[in-house]
Amino acid sequence: MSSISPISLIVSITFFFSLLLCSSSAQTVVKASYWFPESEFPVTDINSTLFTHLFCAFADLNSQTNQVTISSTNQPKFSTFTQTVQRKNPSVKTLLSIGGGIANKTAFASMASNPTSRKSFIDSSIRLARSNGFHGLDLDWEYQSSATEMRNFGTLLSDWRSAVVAEANSTGMPRLLLAAAVFYSNNYYSVLYPVLAVAASLDWINLMAYDFYGPGWSRVTGPPAALYDPSNAGNYNKRTKPNKLAHSYYAATTGAAISPDGSIGYGQIRKFIVDNGATTVYNSTVVGDYCYAGTTWIGYDDNQSIVTKVRYAKQRGLLGYFSWHVGADDNSGLSRAGSSSYHRHKRGILRRWDDRFKMSFKVTTLRTNYKSRRNT
Repeated sequence: MSSISPISLIVSITFFFSLLLCSSSAQTVVKASYWFPESEFPVTDINSTLFTHLFCAFADLNSQTNQVTISSTNQPKFSTFTQTVQRKNPSVKTLLSIGGGIANKTAFASMASNPTSRKSFIDSSIRLARSNGFHGLDLDWEYQSSATEMRNFGTLLSDWRSAVVAEANSTGMPRLLLAAAVFYSNNYYSVLYPVLAVAASLDWINLMAYDFYGPGWSRVTGPPAALYDPSNAGNYNKRTKPNKLAHSYYAATTGAAISPDGSIGYGQIRKFIVDNGATTVYNSTVVGDYCYAGTTWIGYDDNQSIVTKVRYAKQRGLLGYFSWHVGADDNSGLSRAGSSSYHRHKRGILRRWDDRFKMSFKVTTLRTNYKSRRNT
């Protein structure tokens, strides 16, 4: 590859919206969401007309063979995922997501450190994507915990890109899309992402702008997917070019009062509000919603938060947004709010980054004992 293409970042809404970063391809907009079988949300119920891309999560990494696999339990749903969601939207693209919050990060670190194991991972991922009808692959390695692991991550991405290009050239099929999920928080120690490799290799990155508070790692309640941090004016977005960003949404609690792990769907939140006469509050300072009744407090994204975050993305020329996860929505209401708002505020200003910015761009990863709620 003779030059490095710009990356675009998307903010996510996981039932929150999040950020997405687009690098090497000419993506115009990404409106995406993840689906995973443990949500028990039928694939047939996904309103794919509201999305440009859908992620099927998760495929696994075999720590012994370094090959990507799909469990026998998930295989029937994964193998028909693309054809099912394309019934309502023939143009929607699908990506097979690998890893996740409960995946063995040590296995990923070991795989990425060795050329032979990297090749095993890459070749098997391409075979799985093709044999199951996916249009691309997504890596959710949570998280790299050292400079060495970050360097190996960059090498893995470069090898992966070369492999999908070679495979497309040899088969005559469209090149598989490549994406990755990353996390940023300046509250934790810095481990810099290999930005040049990311920019040259990935079509975009999903920046997980949520899980800032949660029952497994927070002692106090707080906005789980805040757009702004009132305690830190010098935030990430001030140091980031706009066409690297996209936004996210998610409906989840920051305490375990409703469910053992603090997870709850948007429909359940609405029912809780009605059944308990809960007070609802929109916090415009951080851009997030919460409700409370008695000793129960729930942080989430409602329509107003989502519309505000989408406007933020459009005003800054971001690529789009993604959500974790589609099954946490209620009758596609939040997905519809995000999609319609994005088009109402469409500006078409995907500006290119200059080389100087590419060299200075920095992202930090979360501390190693961080537990993501994406495993629920």
